[in-house]
Order: sequence, then C-alpha cells, then structure tokens
Amino acid sequence: MQTANVNLPITITVRHETVTDSLRDYATRKIEGLHLDYPRIIEAKAILDVQKNRHVAEIILFCANHITIEAHTEGTDMYAAIDETIDKIARRMRKHKTRLLKKNRPHRNESIRHVEERYFNEDVLDHPEDAEHDPEPFIIHPDKYTIRTMYKEDAIMQLELSDRPFVLYRSARRNCLTIVYRRKDGEYAALDIGD
Repeated sequence: MQTANVNLPITITVRHETVTDSLRDYATRKIEGLHLDYPRIIEAKAILDVQKNRHVAEIILFCANHITIEAHTEGTDMYAAIDETIDKIARRMRKHKTRLLKKNRPHRNESIRHVEERYFNEDVLDHPEDAEHDPEPFIIHPDKYTIRTMYKEDAIMQLELSDRPFVLYRSARRNCLTIVYRRKDGEYAALDIGD
C-alpha cells in the first residue's frame, strides 16, 4: 500500500498576496503527506486567499474513480487554515473509504467459497516422471480468499483498496471466473477463466 504521494502534480495559487517559498513548501508537504489508502490522488490544487484579516485556504483533490474532494477553512493565520483544511480533507477521504467498504461488504446470505493457496516443491516440477502420484504441495503462506459475484468496476475498486496483486471474482455479467490485476504500466487487465 502506498503511504506517500510520489510526483503528485500540485498547483498552488495565492491571491492578494505574494507567495513565499516557505508557505508554498508547507502547503506542498501537507498535501503530499495525505495518506493514500483510498481514494488515490491524481492531482491537487491549493488556493490561498488573503483578504484583510481573513486567511482562506481551499484544497481540491482530483482522485481516481472520478472522485473530487474539496474543503476550505477561514482563519487569522494561513498555516493554521492549511492545517485545518488538510484535516477536513483527510476526514472526507476516510468517509469515501468507509462508504465503499460498507457497499462491498459481503452479505450474510451470499455463499462464500475459499480458494486455498498451494505451492509445489521445485524438485517435483523438475522431474514429473519420477512422481508415482500427484505431487504433495507445501504451504508457504496460508490464506483464505473469498470468491464473490460482482462487476468488473467493483473488482477494480476492491483492488484499489487492498494490497493484493489481483482480485478473483465471478463476473455478474458473464457468469465466469475472472481475474483483475494491475499491469506494470499502472493500467488494469482482466482475464476470464473457463469453467
């Protein structure tokens, strides 16, 4: 799971005042420090406005899955306004994740199947003719995996939320087993598995 933004495009606009390097760096560090569990941030904009004794900090995040999160705070100090706005943004990001997890939570009436991970010893794979019976697997990391019926969009969202390299599910459209995974270029791919 990614915990820091890498090369995130951040635009900082200051109105009615000249921007100082320390203020720009502070806002950039705060935005880059947002936790990236969900949703994944694609671009960020910060608008810092000074009007007489009012300092207004507005932050807009453009995230994956067409999610836009924005918040603004008004105060007497710009640094405090930025801090409070970042706190609001973080709360809204957690709300999006909670809503998504509640939506994808399995219902009690759904049947649950588990696929057990099995690994075979390399010696058996090198000399299959020596084996009189099926090779005995050894378990490296036991894990339970739930196969659910869902749409590809839901599987991609679940992949975004987990640290697994793939999501295996039964396609609600085609009624076949499908694997969705992230390719090296960052795009998603889906493979149908015949029954």
